[in-house]
Amino acid sequence: MGKPDTRRIDRTIQETNRKLEAVRRREMWPLDGRERRAVLGALASGSYRVARGNSPSRAERKIETAWQSAETRLTAEISALQSERQRVVTEAAAAHAAKKSSGWW
Repeated sequence: MGKPDTRRIDRTIQETNRKLEAVRRREMWPLDGRERRAVLGALASGSYRVARGNSPSRAERKIETAWQSAETRLTAEISALQSERQRVVTEAAAAHAAKKSSGWW
């Protein structure tokens, strides 16, 4: 009995970590559609208010909220993937122990 196959989960965890770092650098590519629309809509409304000579403070708060929600979503995904990986490893260890204890010795 070899090691449990966690390559797929490990690769997904690494990809999600890359997305989280990109969100922290305020890159748009890892955002989903709802988050992207929220950021772009707040940018448009903020630029409109600046062009009219008003304060864009509400638009800035909306943008910051959208980035924070994306960061929270990705952090939750990473946590879920790590717990799934731990479950796979634990199941493999239990199967290995059961196989070892069922020997005829």
